[in-house]
Amino acid sequence: MSAVLVVNSGSSSFKYQLIDMATEQMLATGLVERIGEGTGHAVHTIPWDAVPSVDRSDAPLTTARDLPIPDHTAGFRVMLDAFAANGPSLERHPLIAVGHRVVHGGKRFFGPTLVNDLVKINIEELSELAPLHNPANLQGIEAAQNAFPDVPHVAVFDTAFHSTLAPDAYSYAIDSALAAKHRLRKYGFHGTSHKFVSEEAAAFLGRPLADLNQIVLHLGNGASASAIAGGRSVETSMGLTPLEGLVMGTRSGDIDPAVLIHLHRRTGMSFDDIDELLNRKSGLLGLAGAGDMRDVLKRAATGDERASIAFDVYVHRLKGYVGNYMAQLGRVDVIAFTAGVGENAAAVRAGALAGLEGFGIRLSAERNEESSRDPRRISADDSDVEVLVIPTNEELEIARQTMSVL
Repeated sequence: MSAVLVVNSGSSSFKYQLIDMATEQMLATGLVERIGEGTGHAVHTIPWDAVPSVDRSDAPLTTARDLPIPDHTAGFRVMLDAFAANGPSLERHPLIAVGHRVVHGGKRFFGPTLVNDLVKINIEELSELAPLHNPANLQGIEAAQNAFPDVPHVAVFDTAFHSTLAPDAYSYAIDSALAAKHRLRKYGFHGTSHKFVSEEAAAFLGRPLADLNQIVLHLGNGASASAIAGGRSVETSMGLTPLEGLVMGTRSGDIDPAVLIHLHRRTGMSFDDIDELLNRKSGLLGLAGAGDMRDVLKRAATGDERASIAFDVYVHRLKGYVGNYMAQLGRVDVIAFTAGVGENAAAVRAGALAGLEGFGIRLSAERNEESSRDPRRISADDSDVEVLVIPTNEELEIARQTMSVL
C-alpha cells in the first residue's frame, strides 16, 4: 500500500491529507496553524474508513495539540509526530510522493511539475503575481522536502487548467507592450476544482468528457466560474488575481476601475488601503456585514434589507456569468455547482438559474432542496441542460496530478 501526501501551505498554517492511491481513500487529514505565534495549534483526524476495527458509532478519531510551532519545518515535525502517535502508520502506507498546491504558475507552468531548484526559483519569481500565496506555498514545499527528502515533490498550480485560454479570452484591452512587460493578463484560479468537477460530471452522466460543454460554478468564500469545452477551459471569471469576477465572501469581484481612482482622489486612500478594501472588506461582507452565505441567508429571512440586497447582487452577477458562458460555448450540456455555497445553498442555485427556462434550463425544486454529499442531478426531467451538484475534492485532484507526473 502506498500513499500521496497532499499539502496546502499558507503563511502561518498548512493543511494536509494522506491519500491511498490504490483506492483513492483519504486516510488522514490535518491542520497545523498559528505557526510563528506564541502557541501553535495542530489537529489530526483519521476517518473511520481508515481504522475499520474501531466502533463506527463514535466520531472520527481526532487529536489536537497546542504547542510552540516556530516555523513550517517545526510544523511538519508536529505532523509526523501525529502520524507516529495516532496513525495511520507511514511505514504501512509509505509515501510515493508529496503533492503541493501552488496558487500561481503564470505562463511558465501549465501542468503538474516535479519540483527542483529551478522550479522553486520560478515559483519565487511568480510571487510578484501572488504575493499572499506563492511565498507561503514555497515555504511549505521546502519544509516538506526537509521532512521527506527521499520522495519526489510535485507542484500542482491553480492556474494550470486555464492555460488553454485563447488570447481573446485572456487579454486585457490595455497597452499591449505594457501588458507583456508586466505579465498583465487573465490567468484564472481554482483550476484543480474546475478540472475535477468537470471530469466527475462526465463520469456521473456516463458521457465522454470530450463531448460535453460545461459551465462549472465553484462557489465558496472565494468564487469562480468557468466555461469548459471538451475538458478544456475556454473562459473563466478570475483574472490576473483571484479578485476579478463573481461576488465573493470578502472580495468585490468585478468593479469599474475608475472607482479605485475616485477613492484615491477623494479620500486619499492608499493602494494598500484599496487592496484591503477590495480583498477583505467587500463582497458579501461589505454588502451585508456578513461574509458567510449562511449568515446572509438567515438575515435575509428575517427581513434584513442589506442581506437581501447582498443575496440579490450575488445571484445577479452569477446569472450574468452563466449567460455569458452560454454565449461563449454556443451549446451547454451541463451546469455544475460545487464548493461550500454551491453544494449546500439551494437558494443560491435556484436564484442563479431562475428565469432561464427559455434557454432549456429547468430546475426540479424538490431535487434542488435535497441535501446529500454525493454527486446528484437537480434539473427537472424535461430540462435540456443537465444541472448537477458535484462535490469538489481538490486534494484528490492534486494527488491524481501528482501521480500523473510520476
